[in-house]
Amino acid sequence: QTWQFTVGVVKKVAQYMADVLEDSRDKVQENLLANGVDLVTYITRFQWDMAKYPIKQSLKNISEIIAKQVTQIDNDLKARASAYNNLKGNLQNLERKNAGSLLTRSLADIVKKEDFVLDSEYLITMLVVVPKLAYVDWQKTYETLAEMVVPRSSNLLFEDNDSGLFSVTLFLKAIDDFKHKARENKFTVRDFQYNEEEMKADKEEMTRLSTDKKKQFGPLVRWLKVNFSEAFIAWIHIKALRVFVESVLRYGLPVNFQAMLLQPSKKTMKKLREVLNDLYKHLDSSAAAIIDSAFDIPGLNLSQQEYYPYVYDKINCNLFDFKV
Repeated sequence: QTWQFTVGVVKKVAQYMADVLEDSRDKVQENLLANGVDLVTYITRFQWDMAKYPIKQSLKNISEIIAKQVTQIDNDLKARASAYNNLKGNLQNLERKNAGSLLTRSLADIVKKEDFVLDSEYLITMLVVVPKLAYVDWQKTYETLAEMVVPRSSNLLFEDNDSGLFSVTLFLKAIDDFKHKARENKFTVRDFQYNEEEMKADKEEMTRLSTDKKKQFGPLVRWLKVNFSEAFIAWIHIKALRVFVESVLRYGLPVNFQAMLLQPSKKTMKKLREVLNDLYKHLDSSAAAIIDSAFDIPGLNLSQQEYYPYVYDKINCNLFDFKV
Protein backbone atom coordinates (compact mmCIF):
# COMPACT_ATOMS: atom_id res chain seq x y z
CA GLN A 1 0.00 0.00 0.00
CA THR A 2 1.19 3.50 -0.88
CA TRP A 3 0.66 4.91 2.62
CA GLN A 4 2.73 2.16 4.32
CA PHE A 5 5.52 2.53 1.77
CA THR A 6 5.47 6.34 2.17
CA VAL A 7 5.68 6.34 5.97
CA GLY A 8 8.50 3.77 5.64
CA VAL A 9 10.45 6.17 3.40
CA VAL A 10 9.76 9.09 5.78
CA LYS A 11 11.23 7.03 8.64
CA LYS A 12 14.22 5.91 6.54
CA VAL A 13 15.13 9.48 5.58
CA ALA A 14 14.77 10.61 9.22
CA GLN A 15 16.87 7.70 10.48
CA TYR A 16 19.59 8.34 7.91
CA MET A 17 19.65 12.03 8.85
CA ALA A 18 20.46 10.92 12.42
CA ASP A 19 23.18 8.54 11.14
CA VAL A 20 24.80 11.26 9.02
CA LEU A 21 24.73 13.87 11.80
CA GLU A 22 26.59 11.37 14.08
CA ASP A 23 27.73 13.44 17.10
CA SER A 24 25.16 16.17 16.39
CA ARG A 25 22.10 13.92 16.79
CA ASP A 26 20.52 16.51 19.06
CA LYS A 27 20.09 18.64 15.91
CA VAL A 28 18.05 16.00 14.08
CA GLN A 29 14.65 17.42 15.03
CA GLU A 30 15.49 20.93 13.87
CA ASN A 31 16.48 19.56 10.46
CA LEU A 32 13.31 17.50 10.02
CA LEU A 33 10.77 20.07 8.89
CA ALA A 34 7.85 20.10 6.46
CA ASN A 35 7.63 23.17 4.23
CA GLY A 36 10.03 24.94 6.61
CA VAL A 37 7.93 24.45 9.77
CA ASP A 38 7.84 21.76 12.47
CA LEU A 39 5.67 18.72 11.74
CA VAL A 40 2.80 19.48 14.11
CA THR A 41 2.55 23.04 12.76
CA TYR A 42 2.48 21.75 9.18
CA ILE A 43 -0.30 19.28 9.98
CA THR A 44 -2.42 21.83 11.85
CA ARG A 45 -2.09 24.28 8.94
CA PHE A 46 -2.47 21.61 6.26
CA GLN A 47 -3.85 22.66 2.90
CA TRP A 48 -4.07 20.43 -0.13
CA ASP A 49 -1.26 21.22 -2.61
CA MET A 50 -3.16 21.80 -5.85
CA ALA A 51 0.02 22.27 -7.89
CA LYS A 52 1.56 18.92 -6.93
CA TYR A 53 -1.60 16.90 -6.73
CA PRO A 54 -4.32 18.42 -8.98
CA ILE A 55 -7.76 17.52 -7.62
CA LYS A 56 -9.14 17.33 -11.16
CA GLN A 57 -7.18 14.09 -11.50
CA SER A 58 -8.76 10.82 -10.40
CA LEU A 59 -7.96 9.46 -6.94
CA LYS A 60 -6.05 6.60 -8.60
CA ASN A 61 -3.90 9.07 -10.57
CA ILE A 62 -3.18 11.18 -7.49
CA SER A 63 -2.16 8.04 -5.58
CA GLU A 64 0.12 7.01 -8.47
CA ILE A 65 1.72 10.49 -8.60
CA ILE A 66 2.52 10.25 -4.88
CA ALA A 67 3.81 6.66 -5.20
CA LYS A 68 6.09 7.63 -8.10
CA GLN A 69 7.46 10.65 -6.22
CA VAL A 70 8.16 8.68 -3.04
CA THR A 71 9.71 5.77 -4.98
CA GLN A 72 12.12 8.26 -6.58
CA ILE A 73 13.09 9.61 -3.15
CA ASP A 74 13.62 6.03 -1.90
CA ASN A 75 15.82 5.13 -4.90
CA ASP A 76 17.86 8.33 -4.57
CA LEU A 77 18.30 7.72 -0.84
CA LYS A 78 19.64 4.20 -1.47
CA ALA A 79 22.18 5.50 -4.03
CA ARG A 80 23.34 8.45 -1.91
CA ALA A 81 23.48 6.42 1.30
CA SER A 82 25.49 3.68 -0.41
CA ALA A 83 28.08 6.15 -1.76
CA TYR A 84 28.41 8.02 1.55
CA ASN A 85 28.51 4.82 3.64
CA ASN A 86 31.30 3.38 1.45
CA LEU A 87 33.33 6.55 1.89
CA LYS A 88 32.66 6.63 5.63
CA GLY A 89 33.47 2.91 5.97
CA ASN A 90 36.80 3.24 4.13
CA LEU A 91 37.77 6.19 6.31
CA GLN A 92 36.80 4.33 9.51
CA ASN A 93 38.88 1.31 8.42
CA LEU A 94 41.94 3.53 7.97
CA GLU A 95 41.28 5.27 11.29
CA ARG A 96 40.95 1.89 13.03
CA LYS A 97 44.34 0.87 11.63
CA ASN A 98 45.86 3.90 13.36
CA ALA A 99 44.23 3.16 16.72
CA GLY A 100 44.02 0.32 19.18
CA SER A 101 46.64 -2.06 20.53
CA LEU A 102 50.27 -2.00 19.45
CA LEU A 103 49.79 -5.67 18.54
CA THR A 104 47.46 -4.80 15.66
CA ARG A 105 47.51 -1.08 14.86
CA SER A 106 49.40 0.52 12.00
CA LEU A 107 52.87 1.63 13.02
CA ALA A 108 53.35 4.05 10.12
CA ASP A 109 52.56 7.19 12.15
CA ILE A 110 54.71 6.04 15.11
CA VAL A 111 58.09 5.21 13.59
CA LYS A 112 60.62 7.47 11.87
CA LYS A 113 63.21 6.79 9.21
CA GLU A 114 66.06 7.24 11.69
CA ASP A 115 64.69 4.34 13.83
CA PHE A 116 65.81 1.85 11.14
CA VAL A 117 68.95 0.50 9.56
CA LEU A 118 67.97 0.74 5.90
CA ASP A 119 69.49 -0.58 2.66
CA SER A 120 71.97 -2.82 4.47
CA GLU A 121 73.16 -6.03 2.89
CA TYR A 122 73.51 -7.75 6.27
CA LEU A 123 71.47 -5.94 8.94
CA ILE A 124 67.77 -5.41 9.59
CA THR A 125 65.84 -3.48 12.24
CA MET A 126 62.85 -5.28 13.70
CA LEU A 127 60.00 -3.95 15.83
CA VAL A 128 58.90 -5.86 18.92
CA VAL A 129 55.88 -5.31 21.19
CA VAL A 130 56.80 -5.91 24.83
CA PRO A 131 54.29 -5.92 27.72
CA LYS A 132 55.09 -3.14 30.22
CA LEU A 133 55.57 -5.68 33.00
CA ALA A 134 58.28 -7.39 30.88
CA TYR A 135 60.46 -4.34 30.08
CA VAL A 136 63.21 -5.50 32.47
CA ASP A 137 63.16 -9.05 31.02
CA TRP A 138 63.42 -7.61 27.51
CA GLN A 139 66.46 -5.48 28.33
CA LYS A 140 68.17 -8.47 30.00
CA THR A 141 67.46 -11.00 27.27
CA TYR A 142 67.00 -9.42 23.83
CA GLU A 143 70.73 -9.55 22.97
CA THR A 144 70.78 -13.33 23.62
CA LEU A 145 67.47 -14.33 22.01
CA ALA A 146 69.47 -15.27 18.92
CA GLU A 147 73.03 -15.13 17.71
CA MET A 148 74.13 -12.01 15.86
CA VAL A 149 71.84 -9.46 17.61
CA VAL A 150 73.60 -6.07 17.66
CA PRO A 151 74.38 -5.20 21.31
CA ARG A 152 72.66 -2.14 22.82
CA SER A 153 70.63 -1.67 19.62
CA SER A 154 67.19 -1.69 21.28
CA ASN A 155 65.27 1.55 21.77
CA LEU A 156 61.79 2.25 23.12
CA LEU A 157 59.95 4.04 20.28
CA PHE A 158 56.40 4.29 21.64
CA GLU A 159 54.17 2.97 24.39
CA ASP A 160 50.45 2.70 25.11
CA ASN A 161 48.67 1.65 28.32
CA ASP A 162 49.73 -1.99 28.10
CA SER A 163 52.88 -2.33 26.00
CA GLY A 164 55.92 -0.68 24.50
CA LEU A 165 57.25 -0.79 20.94
CA PHE A 166 60.98 -1.54 20.87
CA SER A 167 63.36 -1.56 17.92
CA VAL A 168 66.20 -4.04 17.72
CA THR A 169 68.85 -4.57 15.02
CA LEU A 170 70.23 -7.98 14.04
CA PHE A 171 71.81 -9.81 11.14
CA LEU A 172 69.38 -10.95 8.41
CA LYS A 173 70.34 -14.62 8.85
CA ALA A 174 69.18 -14.52 12.50
CA ILE A 175 65.58 -13.38 11.77
CA ASP A 176 63.79 -16.75 12.05
CA ASP A 177 65.65 -17.81 15.18
CA PHE A 178 65.02 -14.42 16.81
CA LYS A 179 61.26 -14.53 16.03
CA HIS A 180 60.95 -18.03 17.48
CA LYS A 181 62.77 -17.19 20.73
CA ALA A 182 60.90 -13.89 21.09
CA ARG A 183 57.59 -15.75 20.82
CA GLU A 184 58.68 -18.21 23.51
CA ASN A 185 59.36 -15.23 25.81
CA LYS A 186 55.99 -13.61 24.99
CA PHE A 187 57.52 -10.78 22.99
CA THR A 188 55.60 -10.10 19.75
CA VAL A 189 57.60 -9.31 16.62
CA ARG A 190 55.59 -7.08 14.31
CA ASP A 191 55.81 -7.83 10.60
CA PHE A 192 56.81 -4.35 9.44
CA GLN A 193 59.05 -2.99 6.73
CA TYR A 194 59.78 0.70 6.53
CA ASN A 195 58.50 1.93 3.17
CA GLU A 196 58.30 5.68 2.88
CA GLU A 197 56.25 5.67 -0.33
CA GLU A 198 53.60 3.28 1.06
CA MET A 199 53.31 5.26 4.29
CA LYS A 200 52.97 8.51 2.37
CA ALA A 201 50.28 6.95 0.14
CA ASP A 202 48.30 5.81 3.23
CA LYS A 203 48.41 9.30 4.75
CA GLU A 204 47.35 10.86 1.45
CA GLU A 205 44.47 8.36 1.16
CA MET A 206 43.25 9.23 4.65
CA THR A 207 43.44 12.97 3.89
CA ARG A 208 41.56 12.44 0.60
CA LEU A 209 38.78 10.37 2.22
CA SER A 210 38.41 12.85 5.09
CA THR A 211 38.19 15.76 2.63
CA ASP A 212 35.69 13.91 0.42
CA LYS A 213 33.51 13.11 3.45
CA LYS A 214 33.45 16.78 4.50
CA LYS A 215 32.61 17.84 0.93
CA GLN A 216 29.71 15.38 0.68
CA PHE A 217 28.33 16.07 4.17
CA GLY A 218 26.75 19.49 3.49
CA PRO A 219 24.99 18.61 0.21
CA LEU A 220 23.81 15.28 1.66
CA VAL A 221 22.23 16.92 4.74
CA ARG A 222 20.55 19.50 2.47
CA TRP A 223 19.19 16.71 0.25
CA LEU A 224 17.88 14.82 3.29
CA LYS A 225 16.15 17.96 4.63
CA VAL A 226 14.44 18.69 1.31
CA ASN A 227 13.39 15.10 0.68
CA PHE A 228 12.24 14.44 4.23
CA SER A 229 9.92 17.43 3.78
CA GLU A 230 8.70 16.09 0.40
CA ALA A 231 8.08 12.58 1.75
CA PHE A 232 6.34 13.81 4.90
CA ILE A 233 4.08 16.15 2.88
CA ALA A 234 3.24 13.26 0.54
CA TRP A 235 2.38 11.09 3.57
CA ILE A 236 -0.02 13.69 5.01
CA HIS A 237 -1.70 14.05 1.61
CA ILE A 238 -2.21 10.27 1.60
CA LYS A 239 -3.75 10.55 5.09
CA ALA A 240 -6.16 13.20 3.72
CA LEU A 241 -6.99 10.93 0.77
CA ARG A 242 -7.71 8.01 3.11
CA VAL A 243 -10.05 10.07 5.27
CA PHE A 244 -11.90 11.27 2.15
CA VAL A 245 -12.23 7.81 0.58
CA GLU A 246 -13.29 6.10 3.81
CA SER A 247 -15.82 8.84 4.52
CA VAL A 248 -17.41 8.43 1.08
CA LEU A 249 -17.47 4.66 1.53
CA ARG A 250 -19.01 5.03 4.98
CA TYR A 251 -21.49 7.87 4.48
CA GLY A 252 -22.03 7.88 0.73
CA LEU A 253 -22.63 10.78 -1.65
CA PRO A 254 -23.09 13.70 -1.88
CA VAL A 255 -20.02 14.55 0.19
CA ASN A 256 -21.17 16.02 3.49
CA PHE A 257 -18.53 15.66 6.18
CA GLN A 258 -15.78 17.62 7.90
CA ALA A 259 -12.24 16.44 8.75
CA MET A 260 -10.88 17.61 12.11
CA LEU A 261 -7.54 17.35 13.89
CA LEU A 262 -7.59 16.45 17.58
CA GLN A 263 -4.50 16.18 19.79
CA PRO A 264 -5.53 14.81 23.20
CA SER A 265 -3.15 13.97 26.02
CA LYS A 266 -2.89 10.33 27.08
CA LYS A 267 -4.96 11.10 30.19
CA THR A 268 -7.89 12.49 28.20
CA MET A 269 -7.88 9.86 25.41
CA LYS A 270 -10.58 7.67 26.97
CA LYS A 271 -12.79 10.64 27.82
CA LEU A 272 -12.46 11.97 24.27
CA ARG A 273 -13.56 8.61 22.85
CA GLU A 274 -16.64 8.68 25.07
CA VAL A 275 -17.53 12.23 23.99
CA LEU A 276 -17.03 11.43 20.28
CA ASN A 277 -19.10 8.30 20.66
CA ASP A 278 -21.98 10.26 22.25
CA LEU A 279 -21.81 12.86 19.48
CA TYR A 280 -21.67 10.50 16.51
CA LYS A 281 -23.17 7.17 17.57
CA HIS A 282 -26.31 8.00 15.57
CA LEU A 283 -24.20 7.70 12.38
CA ASP A 284 -23.49 4.01 12.89
CA SER A 285 -25.39 2.09 15.55
CA SER A 286 -23.36 -1.12 15.15
CA ALA A 287 -20.07 0.72 15.86
CA ALA A 288 -21.64 2.55 18.78
CA ALA A 289 -22.73 -0.76 20.33
CA ILE A 290 -19.17 -2.13 20.04
CA ILE A 291 -17.72 1.00 21.70
CA ASP A 292 -20.34 0.99 24.51
CA SER A 293 -19.51 -2.62 25.38
CA ALA A 294 -15.76 -1.91 25.26
CA PHE A 295 -16.05 0.93 27.76
CA ASP A 296 -17.81 -1.45 30.16
CA ILE A 297 -14.87 -3.88 30.20
CA PRO A 298 -12.04 -2.71 32.52
CA GLY A 299 -8.54 -3.04 31.09
CA LEU A 300 -9.66 -3.30 27.45
CA ASN A 301 -7.67 -0.84 25.34
CA LEU A 302 -9.10 0.34 22.04
CA SER A 303 -6.52 0.22 19.28
CA GLN A 304 -6.60 2.31 16.11
CA GLN A 305 -7.85 -0.78 14.28
CA GLU A 306 -11.15 -0.58 16.21
CA TYR A 307 -14.30 0.42 14.37
CA TYR A 308 -15.82 3.77 15.38
CA PRO A 309 -19.03 5.48 14.20
CA TYR A 310 -16.76 8.18 12.72
CA VAL A 311 -13.76 7.81 10.40
CA TYR A 312 -10.56 7.79 12.44
CA ASP A 313 -6.93 7.83 11.30
CA LYS A 314 -3.96 8.30 13.62
CA ILE A 315 -1.03 10.58 12.69
CA ASN A 316 2.05 9.73 14.72
CA CYS A 317 4.65 12.51 14.47
CA ASN A 318 7.09 10.49 16.57
CA LEU A 319 8.37 8.72 13.49
CA PHE A 320 11.78 7.74 14.71
CA ASP A 321 13.19 4.49 16.01
CA PHE A 322 16.07 6.30 17.70
CA LYS A 323 16.42 8.55 20.74
CA VAL A 324 17.71 12.06 20.15
